Amino acid sequence: MEAVAFWVLAVAAVGSGVAVFVVDSMARATFALLASFLCAGGELLLIGLRYLGVLVVLMMIMEMLVMAVFMIMYMMNPAGLMPMAMRHNTRGALAIAGTAFAALAAGILTVPWPEREGRPPPDPTVALGEAIMGPAMLVMMVIGVAILATMIATVVLAAHRGRYGDDA
Repeated sequence: MEAVAFWVLAVAAVGSGVAVFVVDSMARATFALLASFLCAGGELLLIGLRYLGVLVVLMMIMEMLVMAVFMIMYMMNPAGLMPMAMRHNTRGALAIAGTAFAALAAGILTVPWPEREGRPPPDPTVALGEAIMGPAMLVMMVIGVAILATMIATVVLAAHRGRYGDDA
């Protein structure tokens, strides 16, 4: 079952990644890119990297939605839905992409892959956190909550109705 889910997500990720360059508006390209990132996050969840998978999903949802909101606010055409070409310098881009693909494929096929040593950690999330942050992990968790509380407080205080609503 996991193999089927892997291949479905892989094909969907590549398909929606291609759609970014095929659709004819910035808004559609944004949501196609979001779909591709969500499929990549699903792949991470499938291989047991729950923290990274959820992180990718949450970050990409927020990033792409913010991008869509800014397109609606600031683009000359309504909501970024006007047709436009999403391809520029097609021949040069194809040459660069083909060369990069050939170089990476050659590297995959010619470099000797190392053998696995040891066993995976019992909790990969904890191991990843310790590898990235070391002893500062607890501090960063507290700072993350403090930053979130600061963002929420800033939005509440900056709202038009004010801190105490219409009664102020």
